Amino acid sequence: MKILVTGGAGFIGSHLCEKLVNAEHVVLCVDNYFTGSKDNIVHLLRNPLFEAMRHDVTFPLYVEVDRIFNLACPASPIHYQFDPVQTTKTSVHGAINMLGLAKRVKARILQASTSEVYGDPEVHPQPEAYWGRVNPIGPRACYDEGKRCAETLFFDYHRQHRLEIKVARIFNTYGPRMLPDDGRVVSNFVVQALRGQDITIYGEGTQTRSFCYIDDLVDGLLKLMDSPAEITGPVNLGNPVEFTMRELAEIILKLTASRSKLVFLPLPQDDPRQRQPDISLARSSLGWAPSVPLEEGLKHTIAYFRSVL
Repeated sequence: MKILVTGGAGFIGSHLCEKLVNAEHVVLCVDNYFTGSKDNIVHLLRNPLFEAMRHDVTFPLYVEVDRIFNLACPASPIHYQFDPVQTTKTSVHGAINMLGLAKRVKARILQASTSEVYGDPEVHPQPEAYWGRVNPIGPRACYDEGKRCAETLFFDYHRQHRLEIKVARIFNTYGPRMLPDDGRVVSNFVVQALRGQDITIYGEGTQTRSFCYIDDLVDGLLKLMDSPAEITGPVNLGNPVEFTMRELAEIILKLTASRSKLVFLPLPQDDPRQRQPDISLARSSLGWAPSVPLEEGLKHTIAYFRSVL
């Protein structure tokens, strides 16, 4: 098949493109390189099955494809808060443009949504049926509400135009090709530990996250895209094993043999206290569950950051 991956030069997108090319699909990678990098896809450029195009999804795209993975959007707070209006446009206008393309060429389309649609949740762990608790006017709303609106558009296109859609709610994912300065907790802690800097923990370090290794996530995205048409989602994709921020920092200190010290800073506004996916639906409908333990995935991630630093 010919498959379009928007945001294809990003962290998740580049791993997805690689997996699709290895499966002998023809892959069109589209990225505006705001957070994506050519370094992530340079090893694919000589492959005749792979093509890269600089394009911003807030503008229409006219190509012929069989499937679309819509991953385009900055995903870390530092980047999505840099230009919040553009972040909302990327989620909303980008969804409209990709859905319009899918409708025109009759392609199946998958939306990379996010666990941020649950906000600071009152239900734990979070099942897909939970509607979330999001501050619509806070500093994170450009991303949270943009992704929520994109989900709305996907299901309206599905109901109104009978479009084949898939919606994945992606929880914290980590691995090689993360940006060193993206402000996310794994990259922050690893980079600080490798540089011998203080490891900055927000709040008391008791807030929790669940960390999914990139290979597991890409496997989940592919299984969702290949699932029967009646499985639209949304489907949670993430690792249900929960860690506190302090536990994560201590594991990284051990694996890096770093002498960095832990320092505690005020908690940012609207930062979720708990984040853990209920993946019962992914297990039952896709036969998917993550298999890479945190320490194993962190070893690969640390090795990558050693090479780029």
